[in-house]
Amino acid sequence: MDAFFVTKNCNTTLITYQLNNNQMVSRFLNLEWKSFLRSMFWQKGVLINIIMAFFVLYFITIFLGIGIGGYYILKKELPTKDPLKIINSLLFFYIIGDLIIRYLMQKLPVMNIKPMLHLPIKKKKLVHYILTKSVFSFFNIIGLFFFVPFAFVLIKEGYDIPNVLGWLSGLFFITITANYLNFLINKSNIALVILATILIGAITLQTYNIFNLQHVSLYLFNGLYENPIGCILPIVAVGILYFLNFKQLASKVYLDNAIAVKAKQVSSTDLSFVDKFGDLAPFLKNDMRLIWRNKRPKTVFFMSFIFLFYAVIFFTNDVYQEKMPSFLIFAALFVTGGFVINFGQFIPAWDSSYYRMIMSQNIKYRKFLESKWLLMVAITFVLYILSIPYIYYGIDKFLMITAGAVFNIGFNSLFILFAGSFNRKSIDLSRGGFGNTQGMSATQFLIIIPMMGIPMLLFWILDTYVSFNAGVIAIAFVGVISLIFKNYFMNLIEKKYIKDKYATIHAFNQTH
Repeated sequence: MDAFFVTKNCNTTLITYQLNNNQMVSRFLNLEWKSFLRSMFWQKGVLINIIMAFFVLYFITIFLGIGIGGYYILKKELPTKDPLKIINSLLFFYIIGDLIIRYLMQKLPVMNIKPMLHLPIKKKKLVHYILTKSVFSFFNIIGLFFFVPFAFVLIKEGYDIPNVLGWLSGLFFITITANYLNFLINKSNIALVILATILIGAITLQTYNIFNLQHVSLYLFNGLYENPIGCILPIVAVGILYFLNFKQLASKVYLDNAIAVKAKQVSSTDLSFVDKFGDLAPFLKNDMRLIWRNKRPKTVFFMSFIFLFYAVIFFTNDVYQEKMPSFLIFAALFVTGGFVINFGQFIPAWDSSYYRMIMSQNIKYRKFLESKWLLMVAITFVLYILSIPYIYYGIDKFLMITAGAVFNIGFNSLFILFAGSFNRKSIDLSRGGFGNTQGMSATQFLIIIPMMGIPMLLFWILDTYVSFNAGVIAIAFVGVISLIFKNYFMNLIEKKYIKDKYATIHAFNQTH
């Protein structure tokens, strides 16, 4: 039996409840529910909430649809192969990709336990609750919308029920293993590099038939189906990782850790190579450090490189080539435009915590804007160089990516800078990336329309009535023209930012 104090009107009321374990969990859930209802999420614009809900429902619908119809689609397209074996041969790539996405986006669901640390509640119960709660993460649940319906279809089609349930149980506990593993490696940049290297290496080996990792994946996961007792292994892995996480968290749940001033030693990275950019160098260094030292901009940075693989979905599907070629342009723009879109849409909000200080310095606003533009252009160019292997899918596809890169460097980089002048939402850099809508407004969604719509419309018209080459050239031409008149457009953008400077400072100083 444990004592539990209730906090009311900022004063600790000396009312003590004797709670058993079930009552304690019920109390925690009640506090979580109140926290959710009072969250800043509900104070955001209605449009943002609707759009976020739409995306959640969209992914759930997609996973459900694939889970229910995937078996029959595979059976129709590849009638000589077992759909279950096809899925099993791809699960290795799925798990590594899932770990990378978790690293970039998933956060440990920590309750606000600081107010409870002085109360007579066992720390172990708080830690157990935190770790148990993490099982219900979106990342763990979303996969079930595919695997559970797919398993039911397998049973309906005559697969052995014990084997299917063993396979499904094994996948569930592998997902939970990934959940707890992510909490252990989440602070290590080396872990991310290793995971990304494994995934890219695996895809490369498979694409060029150097080593067939699909056979390895098939052997492991088909073995899980044929020997359901094998699901014990991921269960044991979950237990070990749970214990390691428990030991790590339990050592930190103390009041002195909660109230102590955290002194963080920041390693100094040599950025002297940026000095050649003259007056832009200080701003570029600031942005580079901002990206590397804070999780949200770091997530945006790494996600930009993941977008490199986005076009594979479109380029390998003949439906887009034959019936919807303009969607190939959409994919081509994303290959090199991930950073421009994801980083650029929050300019100048990335600097909101010290924006007033920057604006009080004797600097030219033009230099501040030029540095943002140069950073977006440089990373877009790097992404373009990394996209060269897309030649494998045909020179026409690579020409689309090239035109898209020119359009991103010329038009999109300038347009998104202009759109940033309407940004009035601040960003807390210490908060994570996934599920964090801080800094978002309707502007972020509206700017995608011209950035993607203009090149898609241009290509569709010219490809339909003239030729493929004319469509690609037109997109690149818009980018080149934008570059030629860059100084003119930058002058207009600078005037807009200066005009709205004090309104922006005031907005960033507001508490959200």
